[in-house]
Formats: sequence, C-alpha cells, structure tokens
Amino acid sequence: MKQKTTMAQIQNLITNKKPGTVFTIRDFQDIGDDPAIRQCLKRLTDNGTIRRIAPGIYDKPSFNPFLNENEAVDIYQTAKSIARTNSWTIAPSGNIALNLLGLSTQVSSSWSFVSDGPYKKYNIGSNTIEFKHRANREITGMSEKTLLIIQALKALGKGQVTDAQLAKIQKNLTGNEAEKLLIESRNASAWIIEAIKRICGEMQCTK
Repeated sequence: MKQKTTMAQIQNLITNKKPGTVFTIRDFQDIGDDPAIRQCLKRLTDNGTIRRIAPGIYDKPSFNPFLNENEAVDIYQTAKSIARTNSWTIAPSGNIALNLLGLSTQVSSSWSFVSDGPYKKYNIGSNTIEFKHRANREITGMSEKTLLIIQALKALGKGQVTDAQLAKIQKNLTGNEAEKLLIESRNASAWIIEAIKRICGEMQCTK
C-alpha cells in the first residue's frame, strides 16, 4: 500500500509539472525513501511518462508535433535543477553567458557555470555541464540576472566591451533588476563596476 501511495504522489507531482521541466530524485525525498522513489521513477521512465537524462536526473519530455518527436533536453534548466538540489548558487559563464544575453550566437555543447559548490562535471547526452568553483563572495547573495551580467562582462574582457554590447545588456534589464545590479555588484572589479554604471546610467538608476 505504501508503494502505491508513493507512486500516486509522484505521478500527481509530475502531472502538474510543465513539459520540459527537469527534476532530480531529491525533489521527491519528502514522499518516501530513496529505493521506493527510484523504483517509481524507473516505472515512469519505462512507460515514457518521464525521461532519464543522467543518473538521478529526469525531465518531463516536451513533445514537438511538427517534428513528431520529443524536444531536446533543456540544458540550462538541467543545470539549475542540479544546483537547486545541492543548494548551490550558479551562473552561466563564458560563451553561455554571452549567448543568453544575445551577445553571441555561438552554440556550444559544453555548458560552463561558476558555482559556490564544488567542481563537478555532468554528461547530458551529447552535452557537458561543468560547474567551476568560485569564492562565495563572488557569487552568493546575488540575483540571477546580476550574476549573468557580471559573467558576461568577464567573458568579453576588460577594455573589450563596446557601447553596442552594453546597450544589448541594458535591453535585458527591468528597472528593478538594474537597481539590484548596481547594489549587488559593489564588490566586483573596478572596471566591471564602471561598465555596470554605464549600463544603468541611461536607465536613471541610483544607488
């Protein structure tokens, strides 16, 4: 009876998730013990309700009727799911940060993130997710958008940031996000702070 109850609860939670949602075994830890959860998830994988994308990591596939197949796994959501499960703060770095802000069209199978957790690497199909450790003061306590912009500026490099690139970053910001950006970036490198002031200046942001 307990096993059926565990399955019913897991099925209900998954039914309410949006297609493309990524989750881990730990997301169900308050429902039952680990062996029971694993058995339920295996059954749901076998019948096609969910998809196992890596050990302990699953998604609810999003079906594309035009292609008549499931969409590819959302790698960014996978990274955020892993981080959430482990209580890490993460931020896309390098070309991934540039791509998410519209500053690059380069597509890579290697997804790099800075993290306040340990160094970890995951293989998700043909893609790789790599978490690189950074000191807490560089990451913890910042909003997702602030972290993304700081990492994008670092990827562009000191003295290499153009007005056009700053304008593109600005378009990704709401007024509230810009205010947070100014406050949360106060301990960043001087040149990054100056670039952020230029981004927010035309939005009439104040400290």
